[in-house]
Amino acid sequence: MQFPRCTMNRVGLWALCLVLFWVSEGTAQELSFGYAHKDITPELGKKPVYLAGFGHNRRATKVHDSIMARAVVLASKNEKIALVSVDVIGIFLPTVERIRSRCPHFSYILVSSTHNHEGPDTLGLWGPSPIQSGVDPEYMKKLEDGCVEAIRTAEAALQPAKAHIGRVNAPELLRDSRQPIVLHDELVALRFTEAATERSLGLLVQWNNHPEVLDSKNTELTADFPYYVIEALRAKYQCPVIYFTGTVGGLMTPLGLAVRDEKGQELTDGTFAKAERYGRLVADAVQKALQKSEPLRLTPFTIRRKSILVPVDNKLYRLGWQVGTLQRPLYVWDNNPSPAKFVETQDVSRRVAIKTEVGYLQLGDLEVAVIPGEIYPELVLGKVQDPVDSGADFPDAPIEPAIYPHMKKGRHRMIIGLGNDEIGYIIPKRQWDEKPPYCYGLRKAQYGEINSVGPEAAPLICEAFRELTRQP
Repeated sequence: MQFPRCTMNRVGLWALCLVLFWVSEGTAQELSFGYAHKDITPELGKKPVYLAGFGHNRRATKVHDSIMARAVVLASKNEKIALVSVDVIGIFLPTVERIRSRCPHFSYILVSSTHNHEGPDTLGLWGPSPIQSGVDPEYMKKLEDGCVEAIRTAEAALQPAKAHIGRVNAPELLRDSRQPIVLHDELVALRFTEAATERSLGLLVQWNNHPEVLDSKNTELTADFPYYVIEALRAKYQCPVIYFTGTVGGLMTPLGLAVRDEKGQELTDGTFAKAERYGRLVADAVQKALQKSEPLRLTPFTIRRKSILVPVDNKLYRLGWQVGTLQRPLYVWDNNPSPAKFVETQDVSRRVAIKTEVGYLQLGDLEVAVIPGEIYPELVLGKVQDPVDSGADFPDAPIEPAIYPHMKKGRHRMIIGLGNDEIGYIIPKRQWDEKPPYCYGLRKAQYGEINSVGPEAAPLICEAFRELTRQP
């Protein structure tokens, strides 16, 4: 029997709708978004607050703007993830693990610091002297509580949302203070809106520069330029904003960068005028990115993380553990970054390691690399120097597997640095240059190695990330 043409068209259309429904049900999932923040500014007056990032005994004298913990919670079906940004120099993995333990129903919690050089010492390296920690345990408890409260409040604020993503290159806003000159100049911005309208619910900004415009002589607590980025965008879009640091090794810095005011006058390092102007220029770049944004699918969630050991070859860091300025567990190092059991030790007379974590998130069409320190742009973009300079300490070291070339499953990508840990600079091993003769004909070593756990960090971190991306 032959159906009339019109009946066949209706049946075919009905069947097609069913297929499309089944397909959409299997691939598209509803996204929910929530945001919250908590003021975690240290109290001044009762005891010293040591500012982190430069020299010792730099004590806070007043509060210019608040130190904040900000959280975004994303949910899909029964899964929830939290992305937290804190306006401090860095947070060790054990602190993050305590925060996670208080929110056990989350599939994943990421806590990243902006790497702010004008906030309280949260690592221990900038106390009253080289052998005295600048960390206040009471403040660290306040920081942990603030992160947990922000996560829980953001979770309570969840509502259906849509997402858009925009990217823009802004090389004029970066300065690389170490040769070879390699810039990771891509800014990434996400905009979340109500599912049924275009009303903004929040912005997520990721940029690659040190928050250190205020330099070493400032004594006012401040979030540095990210404060001005957030304030400018909050006023423009009438919604909350969260800022994440990305690739800042190398060293990506605003210090020495020519930043001019609206009249063309160059602004001075160490001033709030330059910090504000630079922050507003970054906010302008965010607006440019969002002007050409496109819809972004952020579901389903794929979450992978890997705990590894990284040996500590930095003699100053080892001394820090001996005198108590650095406080985190140390582990036996037997040349295996992934032993069956991580064995703690206090014997620093032998080679020891720290436990850290590398993460890879695939959120729908967005891939996110979570790196536990200040990674060099060369390692992210696949631009490690080749051929190697003749003055390098490890000229025969293999080039590490780069981060971005291994992110091939989504249409978009982003990196979050100092993610869940701060292990210092992650330097390409063949660019390690601690001993004479120095690279590029220099008379002394460039800055970097003094604040790295050692030359094995980059090979181990990059290989661990490559393994995460290759999992089925």
